[in-house]
Amino acid sequence: MMRGRFDLGVYLVTDPTLCAARGLEQTVLAAVRGGVTLVQLRDKAASDAQLIAVGRRLRAALTGSGVPLIVNDRLEVAVAIGADGLHLGQADGALAAARKRLGEAAILGLSVQTMTQARGVDSALVDYVGVGPVYATATKPDHAAPLGFDGLARVCTASPVPAVAIGGLALGHVADVLAAGAAGLALVSAICAAADPTAAARAFAEALQAAREAGAEPGPA
Repeated sequence: MMRGRFDLGVYLVTDPTLCAARGLEQTVLAAVRGGVTLVQLRDKAASDAQLIAVGRRLRAALTGSGVPLIVNDRLEVAVAIGADGLHLGQADGALAAARKRLGEAAILGLSVQTMTQARGVDSALVDYVGVGPVYATATKPDHAAPLGFDGLARVCTASPVPAVAIGGLALGHVADVLAAGAAGLALVSAICAAADPTAAARAFAEALQAAREAGAEPGPA
């Protein structure tokens, strides 16, 4: 996966609890069949060794799908499993060190919540930003104050790189997210907790395509 050649449109972020009943790999593959464009492996509680084991299985399962696998926070896990990239929070480590370790071809994402953080993004290091939460979400109880769509638009405008919106987003929010300037939606419970992850992902993919064709957003990153 070459840096820059990725689509933030329907960005699946895994949740170990919400994926437990069906199985993480099965949930992800079902969602990919529906149109998920990028997958982030996130598990705050697992050890590096546990996450490496899960990540290697998921990496193998995604082989040939064309969908990049990003690891949340854990640089060593990303390196160990040969992930396509890494997503960091504001306090998760040095971006320059991560870029050096992962190489120029890796996709590097950064969470931002404010215009100041967005303006400070170094586009030589960072490929995209995750902006949120747009709404309060139970999947990340320690999140910052919700931005709403006006706040999302301000942060997206301040960012020098493409943005993906995250936080309590549902199918009815697709057009508003794109109109605010984001390139796509990062989704957790809307897909992981769905009775049919394939159908849920397909609904988002179709709504996104319709909104893009309507001119709300210029397309993939």
